[in-house]
Amino acid sequence: MEVKAGYKQTEVGIIPDDWQVMTLSKVSRMKSGESITEANIDQFSKYPCYGGNGLRGFTSQFTHDGEYALIGRQGALCGNVLGVRGKFFASEHAIVVTPFEQTDIHWLTCVLEDMNLNQYSESSAQPGLSVAKILNLTLAVPPTEPEQEAIAEALSDADALIEALEQLITKKHQVKQGAMQELLTGKKRLPGFTEKSVTESLGTICEIEKGEQLNRDTLSVIDDYPVWNGGVEPSGFTGKWNTEAETLTVSEGGNSCGFVNFIHQRFWRGGHCYALNNIDPGISQDYLYQFLKCHEKDIMALRVGSGLPNIQRGSLSGFIVWLPSLEDQSAIAEILSDMDAEIAALEAKLVKARQVKQGMMQELLTGKIRLAIK
Repeated sequence: MEVKAGYKQTEVGIIPDDWQVMTLSKVSRMKSGESITEANIDQFSKYPCYGGNGLRGFTSQFTHDGEYALIGRQGALCGNVLGVRGKFFASEHAIVVTPFEQTDIHWLTCVLEDMNLNQYSESSAQPGLSVAKILNLTLAVPPTEPEQEAIAEALSDADALIEALEQLITKKHQVKQGAMQELLTGKKRLPGFTEKSVTESLGTICEIEKGEQLNRDTLSVIDDYPVWNGGVEPSGFTGKWNTEAETLTVSEGGNSCGFVNFIHQRFWRGGHCYALNNIDPGISQDYLYQFLKCHEKDIMALRVGSGLPNIQRGSLSGFIVWLPSLEDQSAIAEILSDMDAEIAALEAKLVKARQVKQGMMQELLTGKIRLAIK
């Protein structure tokens, strides 16, 4: 590959001529935190306590004061990177990263995040990282601290957008949840709707039909029709279908049994998936979906069995549904569907923002794009 002027080929890839390849041991010091017992961690004390999987709680003492990066040393999320500031307690399952002079901690935190440190975990039973091994990893280092700061600031702006979107999405979910609790229980009626409501069991307003199990050997990742078999995601794809689009489903078995879904394309319905078919014409399918989704926890409470939990058809048939007039149902469903659409649009923006940040990291942390230094 031809290297353009001003750049050089190195063990970490093509970088600017004035950047250096160094090991993490040349730009930082790393040390595990201190031991602390669960008895000394609560939710009310003054100082945050960080472990291998992030924030564990709070405690009355601190081990560090300043700005650092933390790396999870042990646990399911070992290798996760977190920037922290102020006074905090770092437990023995967290690695505290202290930058040397001429190294900006915010830039270094971005680099560590981009290195995907979890891939260096040394155990499957109890995942863990070796500090010595991490310190020997190489990275591309800009020549001056101001350039590092400029890179960190640009990525921080991207993080701020992502965080703002995450907070807005959380707020929108909370608003929708509040609206569901009021509109789908009769606590609040929409203006102009005063007709008497009724309650019916689910089995009297629709047919509850279980699907047909497919042989795993027939599943693929490229066929046209998703296979829904009780989970919150398709278990694969197949070349045939047994259920029409626009079908309301409830998971019958597995850890997610009781999960309510509205599937908008033809699909294969597996043996652990109920379809709600032939819904009474006096009932809005959109309303029924919103009602069941609002009461998903109550449906999940119907599960029986511990090894492989499931929901019996009889129990689901007896589930009680609150039904206002069809016009009221349609108005409620429209309001809640509009909220879903708004949340979906925000979630799409969040995905895009994360992709943009990832692209920025690839460009900025390798020097492919150089920033003007203030």
